[in-house]
Amino acid sequence: MAKQQTFADKAKAKKKSEGVSVKLIKSVKSSKGTFKFNERFVKLDDISKVSDIK
Repeated sequence: MAKQQTFADKAKAKKKSEGVSVKLIKSVKSSKGTFKFNERFVKLDDISKVSDIK
């Protein structure tokens, strides 16, 4: 049996998302005095809005 869909067809079908993905790293101090770092990705419309993230 032949393949119905090639990798090129799959890549063409995916839509490229608008905006920019930024990795946000937040430090949290625990009650013991140690620090934990929480990482997450945030999608922004424009890179100039990085300073508005909390």
